[in-house]
Amino acid sequence: MSELKFKTNINCGSCIKSVKPFLDETVGEGNWSVDTENPDKILTVNTDEEVTDVVEAVTDAGFKIQKID
Repeated sequence: MSELKFKTNINCGSCIKSVKPFLDETVGEGNWSVDTENPDKILTVNTDEEVTDVVEAVTDAGFKIQKID
């Protein structure tokens, strides 16, 4: 399992609730978190899924996402 980090615009508790079903389905409950205190709203994901799967889940939920290298 690898740790992936993304810059997002998921910036509050309501946003997290909105994206939760999409990320839970894609990477599993408890395998992701969003640091809303960070100015870049960092999404950290522990998964074996492809980066594109995570990006698709977040964009399907209506949020912006960009992989951090």
